[in-house]
Amino acid sequence: MKAISFFLGACLLVSCGSDDEKTLPKKQDLTEAVYSSVVIQPDSLYEAYAIVSGILEDNLVEEGQKVSKGDKIIQITNNAPELNSRNAKLALDLAKDNYNGSAAVLLGIKEEIAAAQLKYKNDSINFFRQKNLWEQNIGSKLEYDTKELNYQLSKNNLQLLQSRYDRTKNELQTALKQAENNYKTSLINTTDFTIKSEINGMVYALYKNKGEIVTTMEPMASIGSADDFVIEMLVDEVDIVKIELGQKVIVSLDAYKGEVFEASVSKILPKKDLRNQTFTVEAEFDRLPKKLYSGLSGEANIIIREKEAVLTIPKSYLTDKGQVKTDNGLVAVKTGLENLESVEILEGIDADTAIYKPDGN
Repeated sequence: MKAISFFLGACLLVSCGSDDEKTLPKKQDLTEAVYSSVVIQPDSLYEAYAIVSGILEDNLVEEGQKVSKGDKIIQITNNAPELNSRNAKLALDLAKDNYNGSAAVLLGIKEEIAAAQLKYKNDSINFFRQKNLWEQNIGSKLEYDTKELNYQLSKNNLQLLQSRYDRTKNELQTALKQAENNYKTSLINTTDFTIKSEINGMVYALYKNKGEIVTTMEPMASIGSADDFVIEMLVDEVDIVKIELGQKVIVSLDAYKGEVFEASVSKILPKKDLRNQTFTVEAEFDRLPKKLYSGLSGEANIIIREKEAVLTIPKSYLTDKGQVKTDNGLVAVKTGLENLESVEILEGIDADTAIYKPDGN
């Protein structure tokens, strides 16, 4: 009796085990999706760098403060450029005075030209009067020659003064342009010591404190949009070919437990990150959560395909060779859409075919 009872119990256990591993295909809606981790980032996020080295004089804004494009956010010590700028401004003012004639340079030459013109006019009158008399055999040859010499000297002197004026004016004009260029350059050098915002947005991080050394190799601040955020997803290289712009994305964030948000794929970055063998894909929320912060994390599923009322079986019932175990042995099946748990059956079995979980699964 004990032996019979043991045999019946063993049979019962085997029978129950077989029933637990048996199932029937069922029809259900099936969605194929690509899983990804999620990090929330402000749109247009960038890191601001200094283009000169120095000492941080002051952070002109605070973290979390909204800024407009062109606003000053960081000031680096710039005593030398300021002194150079002042000297350049003095040189520019002097060059303007010289060129515009308020200084004595051109004014003195003008006065010399005016005097030379009067002398030239007087010597011209005397010479041509003497020449007219000489043609009438009146006067001496010495007197004629003296008047002619004075005339020629006055004429040459006037021409020299006019040439000198033109040359000096050109030189002063060139000096003025050079002074203007030097002053503009000095202003540029001065602005190099001030970091400004390139966008309308928010300051998310300041990396240096007052008095610290500034180099061109280290970021000084992180700035991005204050209202627009993007969803950054890391997609495995085996799945990236399935991703297309506009695909629906289901997002869950750790900060919003139990809530699900919808988004759409907006950008696919074509370069693979060699460190983790993934591609970056961006998506935009269809409806923004109430509050978002840079760096919020979560999970996402990018919807690849969706079908309604398809014949499916659990993936664990499918062998590596694409077969299922039935009462008639192993049967090859043709599969279609699949997700993490289920796979669509296109051919090979129907809804009434009992299948068993293969050994080792």
